[in-house]
Amino acid sequence: MKAAVLIEAGKPLQIEQINIANPGPHEVLIRTAACGLCHSDLHFIEGTYPHPLPAIPGHEAAGIVEAVGSEVRTVKVGDAVVTCLSAFCGHCEYCVTGRMSLCLGGDTRRKAGEAPRLTRPDGSIVNQMLNLSAYAEMMLVHEHACVAINPEMPLDKASVIGCAVTTGAGTIFNACKVTPGETVAVIGCGGVGLATINAAKIAGAGRIIAADPMPEKRALAMKLGATDVIDPMDADAAKQIQELTKGGVDHAIEAVGRPASGELAVKSLKRGGTATILGMMPLQHSVGLSAMDLLSGKKLQGAIMGGNRFPVDIPRLVDFYMRGLLDLDSIVSETIPLERINEGFEQMKRGDAARSVIVFDQ
Repeated sequence: MKAAVLIEAGKPLQIEQINIANPGPHEVLIRTAACGLCHSDLHFIEGTYPHPLPAIPGHEAAGIVEAVGSEVRTVKVGDAVVTCLSAFCGHCEYCVTGRMSLCLGGDTRRKAGEAPRLTRPDGSIVNQMLNLSAYAEMMLVHEHACVAINPEMPLDKASVIGCAVTTGAGTIFNACKVTPGETVAVIGCGGVGLATINAAKIAGAGRIIAADPMPEKRALAMKLGATDVIDPMDADAAKQIQELTKGGVDHAIEAVGRPASGELAVKSLKRGGTATILGMMPLQHSVGLSAMDLLSGKKLQGAIMGGNRFPVDIPRLVDFYMRGLLDLDSIVSETIPLERINEGFEQMKRGDAARSVIVFDQ
């Protein structure tokens, strides 16, 4: 199969022919239909977050099941599926207490000594990234890393549900449990931020304030449900949010991974408000609350992948799209072939597009 391989951090991905194994007992072989370009992959590509190399990035995908292992019970050949990096074992403390997104997923990977899932033609190992490695024509994943969806769902739109939309919507519905009328600020209007804004609208949030330095993204945020927009680069950005909401927001959600955005989220809160950090901050960076923030009842939390329960959440989000509630058409800014993947990441660095999606020939 053809795949985009990260050989060295800081260098462009290389298109190579890669061998993929047959499915083991609990594994699913998927023909990839589409995969979104996510900023999380860029962190690995640039070396900000380390990963064994060579590896195939990509974790926001949808496709069609080609084959299943002997013990697979959740999907069947021919199913349309969305994959999710939150592969869960089903029996650890986190899984049995309903916090599946915190599962480390060790039991969903092949054991040491077993044949690798991905190899080069010379037999050398290619590392699987985030349980998926979706920048490839095929994926071999554990059955607990994918879920069957409505076959009428367009797969280019379905792909972004696997990460951006699951993270943003999951944060609103699961981690923050936004109730009608509550105020929300979303800092960063990329794919995750836009999905967060759209979900806040679905949840019935009152004022929804979007902060992004790009005018085009601020306009897109308004289309997706924001009631107000600001430029977070303004020196008085926090004051603007405070004034718009007469004291601050109930929920401030950081969706880009910039230290300054985390600080803005905290400064935007009302008494008793909660700041939620979604973006992948620099590994050595800390976000904190002051003594006065704590005395004001403010809270700070992380929400990995939006605290999702993806086998339930993803089909619901597909249903939201099919019913016209979730606007994925606006979130997906363009579709490109695999050969343009490096060009897509360069565009991401410029920050002038929402979500680019790689579409594979079917």
